[in-house]
Amino acid sequence: MQFHPLEISGAWIVDPHSIEDERGSFARNFCAQEFADHGLTRSFVQHSRSWNRVAGCVRGMHFQRQPHVEAKLVSCIAGAIFDVCLDLRPDSPTFLTWKAVELSA
Repeated sequence: MQFHPLEISGAWIVDPHSIEDERGSFARNFCAQEFADHGLTRSFVQHSRSWNRVAGCVRGMHFQRQPHVEAKLVSCIAGAIFDVCLDLRPDSPTFLTWKAVELSA
């Protein structure tokens, strides 16, 4: 896995390292130790998947305050998505900074 920090404190792009052979390919999407080595969570309390019928669909904005804060791991398994991260934490050094990235399968 390759970890690339975004300009937003605590946000990263995580690229799985794909190993390919005549059968196809294999990649780890999550490794607790590698995430911990980068200061990221080692466990997720929920894993969800969504599918959109039409291109251009806005799925939603997600924000939680303590004690309901959750780590997010966003991935794209088909097509592409335009993902936007906005820092709304007043005590963060990157407060009100945003970054958009295209994630693709």
